[in-house]
Amino acid sequence: MTAPEVGPGCSLAGGSWFSFYDYVTTQDSAGLDVDHMVPLAEAWDSGASAWTAAERQAYANDLDDPRSLIAVTARSNRQKADKDPADWLPVAGYVCAYVTDWATVKTRWGLTSDAREKGVLAEPVSSCADEPITVTLAR
Repeated sequence: MTAPEVGPGCSLAGGSWFSFYDYVTTQDSAGLDVDHMVPLAEAWDSGASAWTAAERQAYANDLDDPRSLIAVTARSNRQKADKDPADWLPVAGYVCAYVTDWATVKTRWGLTSDAREKGVLAEPVSSCADEPITVTLAR
């Protein structure tokens, strides 16, 4: 990744970005989306429907934990859409980080996971490195 130059009106020139979902490097920031690690629809179904509007806004714009939002290719973000790990996973090399970040965001925000999701999350974790995870609760 190479940082772009920021020009007038916050326009970007140069730079390159790496999309962890599909292992694509691009120099075109227009081809990127900022994805919610746990999609808004999934968050809604997992407990956010009971939150206040302010809590939902805080979740949607969470810049306090770098695992909440991720820049990825628009193509990979469209493939993921609002699916949970039971229906979509990124390229094999990023699966361990993905499921860890998914579980961390869900824990951070007090969101639930259904049985199917928990089962799929447990599969790759058994082969992932055993590393400590720090979670700062948001609510």
